[in-house]
Amino acid sequence: MLTDLSALRARLCALGAGPKHEAHLLRSWAQALPAERPRRRMDAFLPKALQEAWPDMAQSLADLARLKSRHPAADGSERLLVALHDGQTVETVLLPRGGLCVSTQVGCAVGCRFCMTGTEGLLRQVGSAEIVAQVALARSLRAVNKVVFMGMGEPSHNLEAVLQAIELLGTAGGIGHKNLVFSTVGDERAFAALPQGRVKPALALSLHSTKGALREHLLPRAPRIAPAALVQAADDYAQASGYPVQVQWTLLAGVNDGDDEVAGIVALLKGRRMMMNLILYNAVDGLPYERPAIERAAEMARALNRQGVLTRLRHSAGQDVEGGCGQLRARESVKPVRLVRARPPAPVPEGA
Repeated sequence: MLTDLSALRARLCALGAGPKHEAHLLRSWAQALPAERPRRRMDAFLPKALQEAWPDMAQSLADLARLKSRHPAADGSERLLVALHDGQTVETVLLPRGGLCVSTQVGCAVGCRFCMTGTEGLLRQVGSAEIVAQVALARSLRAVNKVVFMGMGEPSHNLEAVLQAIELLGTAGGIGHKNLVFSTVGDERAFAALPQGRVKPALALSLHSTKGALREHLLPRAPRIAPAALVQAADDYAQASGYPVQVQWTLLAGVNDGDDEVAGIVALLKGRRMMMNLILYNAVDGLPYERPAIERAAEMARALNRQGVLTRLRHSAGQDVEGGCGQLRARESVKPVRLVRARPPAPVPEGA
C-alpha cells in the first residue's frame, strides 16, 4: 500500500512517468477531479505502462481513506470518521466556507488532559499519502479550499510526512499556501523546518495558558518551552512567512479563563502579528473540565480586543453531535459500519 508520497512518486517514475505525467496524476488525485474525460486523450498522454497500472493505483489511493460514517452538525460542519487501509480510524472535519481539518496521527503522544484523543496515546503515524487521501475524500463530498492540520495527532511529531503532504497540497493540490495551517503545541524541530519548505504554511500555536506550570500540566508531554519563548518563535516564523499566527486557546471553566490569563495574553501577544482564537471547550464524558459560560467567554474576547489583541470567540465544530477531537473514534470504534469507497481519481491530460 502506497502510504508515503515518496514511494508513490517512485512508483510513478518506475512506470515511466515524467515530471508532467506525475504532476497531472497527483493533481487529479489530490483535487478529486471527475473521471468523465475522454479516454483517448488519456491514452495519448500517459506512457503505456502507466496507462495499464494507473486504474489499480488510483483505487489503492482511494482506499487509503474510506468514509466510515458522517456526522453533520447544525453549524454547517460535518465530522467524518475515516478508515485507513489497515482498519485504524481517524477523524476528518468538513468546516464551513470550504475548510477541512485533517488528522496526522492515530492517537496522540502529547496527552492534553482535556482532549479525548490524548487519552489513548499514540497508536501509529499517518503516512503522507494518507493525509492527502483525507483531502481527496473530502473533496469528493464538497469543495475544499483550506486545510488545517488540527485533527488527531501533533503534526510536529510526524513532521516529515506532514511537510510532504503540505508541499503536495500547496502545489498539485491547488491550495493557497496561507490556507494550509500547521498547528502545533510548539516544537523546535517544526520551527526550524517550516521556513525551509517550498510551501510555507500558516502557523497555529496551541497555547492554552500563559503560565508555564499550568501549561505543562494541561499538555504533559509537550516540549518544555516557556510560553514567552513559544510566542517569540511563532512570531519569528510569522515574519518569515508573511502570515499572521493563529493562537489557539481552549477555554476551560475555572482553569484558564481568569483575568490573570487575560493580562498574560496581553503581555505576550500585544503588538505581534497574531490572532487569538478563544475556543469553547467541547465537553468530554469522563474528563474533569467544563465549558465556561458564553458570557464569560465573550467578556474575555472583549477585554482582549480592547487591550489591543485581535481576538475571535469560536465554538468547537460539531458540539451538537458530540464530535470533539477523538470522540467519534472512541464512540464508534466498536460499531460495525459499512465502508464507502471514495471515487478513484482520473488521469488529467496535458493542457486540461
